[in-house]
Amino acid sequence: MPEVESLATFLRERAVGHAFVRADITAISALKTYDPPVSAMVGLLIDDVQRHGKFLDLRAGELHLVVHLARAGWVRWSENLAAAPPRPGKGPLALRVRLADPRGAAPGGVGDGFDVTEAGTQKKLAVYVVRDPQEVPGVARLGPDPFDEAFTPAAFTAMLQGERRQIKGVLRDQSVLAGIGNAYSDEILHAARMSPFKLAATLTDEEVARLYAAIGTTLAEAVERARGLPLRDLKAEKKSGLRVHGRKGEPCPVCGDTIREVSFSDSALQYCPTCQTGGKPLADRRMSRLLK
Repeated sequence: MPEVESLATFLRERAVGHAFVRADITAISALKTYDPPVSAMVGLLIDDVQRHGKFLDLRAGELHLVVHLARAGWVRWSENLAAAPPRPGKGPLALRVRLADPRGAAPGGVGDGFDVTEAGTQKKLAVYVVRDPQEVPGVARLGPDPFDEAFTPAAFTAMLQGERRQIKGVLRDQSVLAGIGNAYSDEILHAARMSPFKLAATLTDEEVARLYAAIGTTLAEAVERARGLPLRDLKAEKKSGLRVHGRKGEPCPVCGDTIREVSFSDSALQYCPTCQTGGKPLADRRMSRLLK
């Protein structure tokens, strides 16, 4: 979510007030809606760019271009985007948006715009054109945002009552809390000194308060670190700012213990035994469904 927040801020500063000149889908699998068509965005002025959980939302009049980048998607801004439409193919490009050039360049020349790309072979990036963001199923089911004023300690406590799942899975559940993924749930739990396998309903009042504070500080610090960075540097900044996620075998920056990993069929979590589990390694035999 911090990276998507930074993307929204970046696009808000550069795209708002400019009109769509072209919007070309090159990966048909990424397009999840057909009415209105993507071409309906052409000529509309971008009014705002918002974030809903991990979804980007470019509003233009009565339409919204909503993008979910999934695990391997990204946005690449260009001030020299060619006028010619891109060719569909097997490369990483999924969507290209060309905007009206504020410098008054000829329509047939180069101009500002951005590409939405997805690396790897698992194509999960999603693009929607809708009249209301709530028409996107993933947006409609989102829980409260950690930066929303409604996300209070009392509201968080109520979310966890009766929740028999492991706290790692609860934090990643977008219908419970919007925007927290695998990486930042690891970081939050490390900051809260809490085992990822602890059952949410068993947390004490002190543990709930500690976890609530860790959510706010971890995400806010990540957003602040990314503020003002070029898009090309955001992913590198994210990796450099993580303390445990993706750092298996490295020393914990807090206590010096070796960071360990639990692997699943589609992901992995990292944690510090000393900081989070009383020095005991977690058994690497949990079913992946428990963390979905």
